[in-house]
Amino acid sequence: MKKIVVIEPGYRDYEEEKQVLAEFDPVFEIVKLGSTKEQVLAAVKDADAIMVREAVVDKDVFDAAEKCKAVVRYGVGVDNIDLAYAKSKNIKVANVPDYGSEDVAEHALALLMGATRRIVTRDEDVRNGKWGIGQDEPIPRIFGKNLGVLGFGRIAKCFITKAKGLGFKNIFVLDPVLTEEIAKENGIIKADLDTICRESDFISVHVPLLPSTRHMIDASKIALMKKMAVIVNAGRGGIIDERALAQALKEHRIFAAGIDTFEKEPVDTENELLKLKNTVVSDHNAWYTQESVIELQSKGAREVLRVLKGEDPLHWVNK
Repeated sequence: MKKIVVIEPGYRDYEEEKQVLAEFDPVFEIVKLGSTKEQVLAAVKDADAIMVREAVVDKDVFDAAEKCKAVVRYGVGVDNIDLAYAKSKNIKVANVPDYGSEDVAEHALALLMGATRRIVTRDEDVRNGKWGIGQDEPIPRIFGKNLGVLGFGRIAKCFITKAKGLGFKNIFVLDPVLTEEIAKENGIIKADLDTICRESDFISVHVPLLPSTRHMIDASKIALMKKMAVIVNAGRGGIIDERALAQALKEHRIFAAGIDTFEKEPVDTENELLKLKNTVVSDHNAWYTQESVIELQSKGAREVLRVLKGEDPLHWVNK
């Protein structure tokens, strides 16, 4: 019998995980959202593995988890886990990078179109009896414009494939592994960040959150953007300096933004981005569809299974 502790759950049940781990007769302990640090530490004390979404798994958790062999992140980003300290404790950390790419790409595209076409405010106005706003609230055309994409991983590639159908003139992409040859093969243009900020009418963020990418879109980069630029972040909160973005939107120095991820989550209700009419926001929900959640739970459990069987996880991030 193995004990699996799930911190900060977000799923209706854990039948997928139980089926995958059936040979170990797993017992699942769910640490409810909002639990104290002491409750978390008590729960993980005899855990054989930990599964987590957004909650922080730090030195204290690893020290308390005396039997733990694996920590699996339900998702892609692992900035909430102390990878180096886990390695020092011989605890293998894995993520699930190969799920939900289509779903996140769809959501990013929906945010881009929703923010550009003012879907939320038009809906609100119509429901409140306003009609025929037209030129009082300008809307830019998407077709024939330039798209900038930060990143060229699984999600970014899915997003680019979908976005091509909208008829962009150029698609500029920033990624350190992108070569001119690969760019040409994919019908895109390799570009640096300044070029993307200056030339793009629309920008979509799909890079991981690292020390080198935190606030890579700051006040100076926003200042390079076109007055009618639209920026979308369905990647990680922290890539964009939220205060700088909110100020630019408030002063109408850029046109609109679609934001799914925030620097602090759950987002503070006083966050300026929530008070603006030219933003469309969602609750870090880009990953979710009925299909993706099953895929995520199943693949996460398989990583735990590999470690419990004495194997290496497929997506081992603190190797």
